[in-house]
Amino acid sequence: MKSRWLNIIALLVLVFQYLPILVLIVFSFDESRLAVRWTGFTFAWYKALLNEDTLISAFKNSLLVASISVIVAGAMGTMAAIGLARLRFAGEDFYRALLMLPIIIPEIAMAVAALSLFLAMGLKLSLATIIVSHIVFCVAYVTLTVMGRLEGMDPKLEEAAQDLGAPPLVAFFKVTLPLLMPGIIAGCLLAFVLSLDDFIITQFTAGVGDTTLPLWIYGSVKFGVKPTINALSTLMILGTVGTSLLAEVIRSRKT
Repeated sequence: MKSRWLNIIALLVLVFQYLPILVLIVFSFDESRLAVRWTGFTFAWYKALLNEDTLISAFKNSLLVASISVIVAGAMGTMAAIGLARLRFAGEDFYRALLMLPIIIPEIAMAVAALSLFLAMGLKLSLATIIVSHIVFCVAYVTLTVMGRLEGMDPKLEEAAQDLGAPPLVAFFKVTLPLLMPGIIAGCLLAFVLSLDDFIITQFTAGVGDTTLPLWIYGSVKFGVKPTINALSTLMILGTVGTSLLAEVIRSRKT
C-alpha cells in the first residue's frame, strides 16, 4: 500500500515538473497565435524563426560566448583537475572548495560580484565581459567532471609508460590525456549548455547591444508569449537535453 502511494506521489511530481514543458512543445505546433486552444498543426512558427534577424544575431552571440568560454574553461578545468588529483600541497582542501564555489553560491550573487568587479576596473561591458564571467562558472563544471574521470583511472598506466622509456610529457599526451578525453568532452559539453542557456549572469555583464539568445527571449516575452517563442524554446529544450545526454554517454565510457 505504501509503495503504491509513493508511486502516485512520484508521478504527480513528474507531472508537475514536465507538464508545462509538454504544453509549450504542443502549442509550438499550433496554428493559432494565442496558444490557448488547439486549432491545427503547423510548422509555420519554426519557419518564421529564420526571418528574425535579431534572433539570428543573438544566436550567433550566444554561440561565440559559449564556444570561447568552453575552450578556455576546458583547458583551465583539465589542468586544475589534474593538479588537485596528483599534487599534495598546503591548503589543498581550501583550494578545492574555492574552485567549486561558483556551483554553490547563488547565481545572482555571482552576477552582482562580476558586475562590481568590471565597474571597479573601469571596463566597458561587452561580449568580452560576458565571456570572462561565463569562464568562471564553466571551469568549475569542467573540473568536477574531469576529476570524476580521474578517480576511475589507474595511475599505474602512466607509470608503466614511463617505465618503458616514455618521458613524463609523452606519457601524459599518449596515455593520460586519451583516457581523460571522455571526461573532458563531457565537461565541455555540459559547460557549453550552461553557458548557452545562462540568463542572470549575462544580463548583468552584457553591454548595450550585446544580446544573447536568453536575453532576446526575455525581451520578447515582455510583450506576450508569441508562437515563435514557443518554437524557439522547444528547439532549445531539445538541444539542451540532447547535449546533456551525449555528455553523460561520453562521460560514462570506460575507454
